[in-house]
Amino acid sequence: MAIKTEFSGVQVGEEMMHLNSSKGWSPPHAAVSRDRGAGPYKRLVLRGATIIDGTGAPPWGPADVVIENDKITGVHNVGTPHMPIKPERRPPMGDHEIDCSGMFVTPGLVDSHAHIGTPYHNMSGEVPPADYVYKLWLAHGVTTIREMGALNGTGWSLDQKELAAQNRIAAPNMVVYSYFPALNDRVKTIFTPDQARQWVDALKERGVDGIKFFGAPPSMMQAALDQAAKAGLRSGCHHAQMAVSRMTSLQSAKWGLTSTEHYYGIAEALFEDRRIQDYPADYNYNDESHRFACAGHTFSQAAEPGSAKWNDVLHQYLDAGHTFVPTMVAYDANRDVMRARQADWHQDYTWKAIWKYFQAQRGGHGSYWYSWSTGNEVQWKKNYIRWMQFLNDYKNLGGRVCAGSDSGFIYQIYGFGLVREMELLQEAGFNPLEVWKAVTIDGAELLGLGDVTGSIDVGKRADLLVHQQNPLLDTKLMLGTGAMRLNDDTGQVEFQRCLKYTIKAGLVFDTEELLADVRALVKESYQET
Repeated sequence: MAIKTEFSGVQVGEEMMHLNSSKGWSPPHAAVSRDRGAGPYKRLVLRGATIIDGTGAPPWGPADVVIENDKITGVHNVGTPHMPIKPERRPPMGDHEIDCSGMFVTPGLVDSHAHIGTPYHNMSGEVPPADYVYKLWLAHGVTTIREMGALNGTGWSLDQKELAAQNRIAAPNMVVYSYFPALNDRVKTIFTPDQARQWVDALKERGVDGIKFFGAPPSMMQAALDQAAKAGLRSGCHHAQMAVSRMTSLQSAKWGLTSTEHYYGIAEALFEDRRIQDYPADYNYNDESHRFACAGHTFSQAAEPGSAKWNDVLHQYLDAGHTFVPTMVAYDANRDVMRARQADWHQDYTWKAIWKYFQAQRGGHGSYWYSWSTGNEVQWKKNYIRWMQFLNDYKNLGGRVCAGSDSGFIYQIYGFGLVREMELLQEAGFNPLEVWKAVTIDGAELLGLGDVTGSIDVGKRADLLVHQQNPLLDTKLMLGTGAMRLNDDTGQVEFQRCLKYTIKAGLVFDTEELLADVRALVKESYQET
């Protein structure tokens, strides 16, 4: 029996692109060639580094790391700290070498919730090219991303994924999840559980890696998740407010959902004296200020931390083997919009149309600052306290929490956003090694790539970062703008960065060059009429 490839006249996987095109919105200019990155080399050797391997193990070294083409083929202990290197332990010369004495090598970062640009930015002008997004990611050490929703179209996204895999463009490795079209207020082209199963099979035929849900009628959601498991597709869900009253995140987890995105649906699973959030009578979801103001009240209506209900829900998620990708950074501005708006990087690294889109406007997703108040910020700060405690408790029980940025919205910029998410994980109670585990091996395992990347192990893909300073000391050192430091010798303020090279599948990228390219692109965006 032939697999159906269209529903309601739209090709499977292109539903979001079809909607965007009807609005006159275009995807970013796709990357077509590579102008940065050296290699891969037949034999590349990183000499004398301290290793932070991504598994949660403490740093060790000095060590030499051997990379042949795109694979790690050797990790050699070559001595003792503060003692001369033992030459007899060193592997043979490579055709290219990097002296990493006094430096640190980590795995590349995995952004577990990412978008290659945002179609909404079309509302404010010319959207940035894909190269802008990719270079910001690489400049911040992101070597793998999970594209959540294929907002530019599944075909477009798969083409970019293939070019990245071939190292023909300067871009991270990609995993592509496509949008499940089953909600009235978004895009709905399928209407029955049987159609949901057919749609999943058709999507699998297209070669995607997973499905991005925003919710669905429960019978359709259950059918789709069951069929996804049979097809070997993973899944993530943003349990949108328009659907969560019918199905919490916990219910989806029990049906086989791989990961909960953001925090929607978690607090609802913790409700004790209600089933539905207590909304104001004049609430309207389509008013973004209403939507996000009330979204900050969910945990305050839920069970108390440490209560029997709280602990029972945590263990039910754990029993389901569920993963959380909180993207706390996506809503960080809700706690202090002035801080987010005045971030150091906007002037040089935020594309003109993106900056314009971030400003208060009606009709733009996440641009709801026209009535944001101190009271809203206080409520969101309280919401974060409980949300963070839930995540930290889950991690302490052995549950998996990964790092994703969802950048492109609410004053958050690609690359910078993932570093900020690492800071927020630390605020939640993760120690630095736990943070790095969340953003490396845990992310890789969520994506089904734990045997491919995410840690420094022989046989894995050479997705590595070379740091001039210890990144465990201060996550701000990972920012493209750096961390502010006072030079006591000169009396001058400096902004220091730790990340010198990003190595993606054996390609060596100089992060300073990537950042300079982005600055030039941003400057050009402001010069266009």
